[in-house]
Amino acid sequence: MTTMIDERSTKITKPENPPPVEKLLDLVETTLEDDKAEQVVVIELTGKTEIADYLVVASGTSQRHVSAMSDHLHRSIKAAGVKSVAIEGHQQCDWVLLDAGDIIVHLFRPEVREFYNLEKIWTTPGDVPTSETATGASA
Repeated sequence: MTTMIDERSTKITKPENPPPVEKLLDLVETTLEDDKAEQVVVIELTGKTEIADYLVVASGTSQRHVSAMSDHLHRSIKAAGVKSVAIEGHQQCDWVLLDAGDIIVHLFRPEVREFYNLEKIWTTPGDVPTSETATGASA
């Protein structure tokens, strides 16, 4: 855990504890489900990389839908206690990435998701995504 030094004094303070990764993952999945995300796929990254524990990939129906989902998800993650949530791609909303530390979320328009095919990159033959809660998703 990184310690932070308060600029007004020499006192070292530790940031509030973020929620456990399982609770955060549940929050991400619930928020995406509430926002009508399509083809939500959760890929466990443990043993594959140290950048995160989970990768969540989901689609929105339009740029506006992707924008709304990313806004809601960003607010929900911050409200849960994750203080630093990086967000990229919010200007165009074709592909938005939210980095919540242990969980990385990719939100796509369907044609952009199909082009980049992140699921294929992060899974190996025989891997089954941790969960798939999607409208019209294939198992």
